[in-house]
Amino acid sequence: MDLTRRQLLWAGGALGATALLAGCADSDDGRPGGSATGGSGKPRKGGTLRVGALGRAGAVTRDPHGTQANESDYLILSLIYDTLTVPGRTPNTAPRLAARWTPSADLKTWRFTLAKGATFHDGSPVTAKDVVFSLRRLRATPAGASRLPGIQARNITAEGTGTVVLVSDYANAELPQLTRLTTFVVPDGTADKDMAEAPGTGPFTLDWFRGGNARLVRNDRWYGGEVHLDAIEVKIFESPQAMASALLAGQIDLASNVGAVAARTAKGRGDIQTVRRPNDMAMPLVLRTADGPFADPKVREALRLAVDREAMVKQVLSGYGSVANDVLGTGDPAYAKDLPQRTRDLARARKLLKEAGFDTSKTYELRTTEDISGLAESATLFASQVREAGVKIKVVKQESAVFWDKTWLKADLYTTYWGTNDSVVFFASKTMVSDSAQNEAGFKDRAFDAAYRKAIGTADATERAQLLKELQRIEYERSGYLLWGMADGIDLAGSAVRGLPTLPGYGRVQLEQAWLAR
Repeated sequence: MDLTRRQLLWAGGALGATALLAGCADSDDGRPGGSATGGSGKPRKGGTLRVGALGRAGAVTRDPHGTQANESDYLILSLIYDTLTVPGRTPNTAPRLAARWTPSADLKTWRFTLAKGATFHDGSPVTAKDVVFSLRRLRATPAGASRLPGIQARNITAEGTGTVVLVSDYANAELPQLTRLTTFVVPDGTADKDMAEAPGTGPFTLDWFRGGNARLVRNDRWYGGEVHLDAIEVKIFESPQAMASALLAGQIDLASNVGAVAARTAKGRGDIQTVRRPNDMAMPLVLRTADGPFADPKVREALRLAVDREAMVKQVLSGYGSVANDVLGTGDPAYAKDLPQRTRDLARARKLLKEAGFDTSKTYELRTTEDISGLAESATLFASQVREAGVKIKVVKQESAVFWDKTWLKADLYTTYWGTNDSVVFFASKTMVSDSAQNEAGFKDRAFDAAYRKAIGTADATERAQLLKELQRIEYERSGYLLWGMADGIDLAGSAVRGLPTLPGYGRVQLEQAWLAR
């Protein structure tokens, strides 16, 4: 799998190894990221939270700027190292190592002021030089350009000891959102060979690490507030089934991203809590717009109208999800909820196919993988549904390596998947702007490009929201995405666990406010 693609999946909160996720938390305490899990009361200090996370021992990494192919690695790194900002609910970007940020009038230059009292685990203060070193190192990774688009390494500089300056190649009102994702900070000058042992700034310090398993202990110096747990132990599991079994057997307290199958298995168990996170993963179909049989917008509209979205959510996601409307970025506060919800209309679909001169005598290939649970199933059900509109689809399952090398970005019709704890402009910049490196559908639309540039270059929030609506309208009407539904995310937890995060994507690994009621 392409390194850039893999790291972008992480940035959006999805991982190839993860199972189909499920659902929505019942409560929210208002913190960045929110929290849930049964019961109430004042947080209790102490105890060790035993967490299961998916991963493979052969893919373990200790480098905070490396490719985190394992969810277990990402969880561990996110507790040891802080990012500049973190996901929030409203607004969707909240302070962390950066206490505040201010833009220039032209939205090209951003100054990030570091939090007072922030130190590394060895007690040394965090300075702007440390952040500059870390961001430049991140920028030099295979996915660095996508992590920090428009930010050249030479334009990441220090201003005194407490301010970091980022200068973008273009006006970008959304730049602080980019710093939420894996902008982990290590001391200035840390050698690559020493990166695995580099001290972090996060709420936990590393006690030991063995083969992907780790024990983390509370960092009492942490500048970010009180941490309740004494320690977190992370255990790596290669399958959600094994992880769920360990939870049910009392061997772990939290099964992270365990999936809908496990949720159904645990249903009715009074000693098990289900923590559901809405809109955790998108699994759209990609229809190539640049050329080929789906280049005509009428054909793409016909296929969108041929889908029974309610049935897709019910059957593919087992009901652990929600109907979507062909626009990526459903978690964005600026998401255009006023766009008419598409519903199935076979008569209209057949009419559009006829107007477009679509050849219904041919059979078209839909390529997919089994990277995540439900992906191949979504392709099969889609093929069955559109046949009622006269379109014949053959589902071709490919091995992951073949799919990402031969199909992704190239095929006429294929499945993909993305995490969604990001903005509408994140997906626009990564997958739909004409010159984007991951333009999955070969989508080139001058009006879309212009709306994107104008939106990110507009400081006024009200005006920008209107521009983002226009951006989404174009995506809704003629992009190459058929986004039929959103999968939720799910954790299973023991009855004593409290304060788990409820936001999708990176927000789900913010365990610093978790505690044990025992």
